[in-house]
Amino acid sequence: MRADVKGTTMPVLEVGLDAGEELISTHGSLSWMSPNLTMSQTANAGGRGGLMAGLKRALGGAGVLLTRYEAKDGPATVAFAAKLPGRIVPVEVAPGAGFLVHRHGWLCATPGVQPSVGLQQSFRGGLYGGEGFILERLEGQGTAWVELAGEVLSYELAAGQTVLVHPGHIGVFQDSVNFQITRVPGVANIVFGQDGFHLVTLSGPGTIWLQSMPLSVLAQALSPYIAHEAAGGAVAGGLAGGTMGGVLGDLLGRST
Repeated sequence: MRADVKGTTMPVLEVGLDAGEELISTHGSLSWMSPNLTMSQTANAGGRGGLMAGLKRALGGAGVLLTRYEAKDGPATVAFAAKLPGRIVPVEVAPGAGFLVHRHGWLCATPGVQPSVGLQQSFRGGLYGGEGFILERLEGQGTAWVELAGEVLSYELAAGQTVLVHPGHIGVFQDSVNFQITRVPGVANIVFGQDGFHLVTLSGPGTIWLQSMPLSVLAQALSPYIAHEAAGGAVAGGLAGGTMGGVLGDLLGRST
């Protein structure tokens, strides 16, 4: 298996598979592939399958079923393009050395990797469009690729070293890192409602990767403009409809 991340701002992960080799991904991640690559849906990942395993994956953002790609009759290539400007980062998953990834961050992996839910935390405010703060756990054995948005900064935390992070800026971190949701007292705003301002406490030892442009923050930044354009379009549509109706009514009146 040969993996190559190509491009800069909007990277593409190209994976070359030899005959008989396989790769798994979330449903809908495929960008393009060789014609001799077969696709199938599976509930089994890393030796674990069944309804319960699928439901745990769905809670983490991967979906109940996964897509399996297998090379037939010689080498084949499959590609996964980034959905946002940023980076695609490989992580090596091993027994007792897994990773936690932001929701929808896991892109694909070798078959021995097991995606599951790592955390679900709900907020009363509008953060993440009502999804709350969700982490996906990657465990098992193999290589996984994670998509991170914007610029990516990594930090190696020593034992006991702590950093406070806005939930949206968390990309991926080793599961040796301890984490918990912290509510900053006395801080409340329109985004978080009366639930206060939440941060995630990450404590070492372990490596963390933080992303500068999470989708949730981008969506919030664009929402006033989208709402304004939608309102403007509705007003313009009403004016155009009224004008057209007046013209047609005048024409019909003249014809009679």
